[in-house]
Amino acid sequence: MEELAEVYARALFEASKDDGVLERVHDELGQFGDALDDDRNLQLFLFSPYFSSEEKKDGVRRIVSDADERFVNFLELLAERHRMPALFRIRRIFDGLWAEENKLLPVTVTSATELDGGLVDEIGKRIEEQTGRRVELSSKVDPELLGGLMVRVGNMVLDATVRNRLEQLRKQVAKAA
Repeated sequence: MEELAEVYARALFEASKDDGVLERVHDELGQFGDALDDDRNLQLFLFSPYFSSEEKKDGVRRIVSDADERFVNFLELLAERHRMPALFRIRRIFDGLWAEENKLLPVTVTSATELDGGLVDEIGKRIEEQTGRRVELSSKVDPELLGGLMVRVGNMVLDATVRNRLEQLRKQVAKAA
């Protein structure tokens, strides 16, 4: 099913990019995916084999009446081919393609206490300078860290937390004993 989702996501991505509506379709896919995730009745309608493809296509037209025509056609195609349950995987893959196209790099700064916004922004700017990519910055608070910072850049993690240092020290003491 993952391959199928990738084919659909790439097709929507390429068509949107070629027609110059990539940002709009990205936003609409996100909004539709969120609405579908939040509404159990909508899921039952679009995922159920009891409703015909025509009924589902008509429902899609009513739900997303002011959306980009390519996006509406895409959703109708999913409904017609009974592929609507793959929408969440399609969205995840599409988001990855969109992030890569926009050279977007997810960065999460985690600390034991709330950090000053300026400090978090400065960390983001430094990472942008080093990587040459646009940073999508977020920050979290995790009191279990005790102190220090954990910075996740894409799939890399820099762990300079007190909890991590204590764990390393514990391992060294255990090894020496």
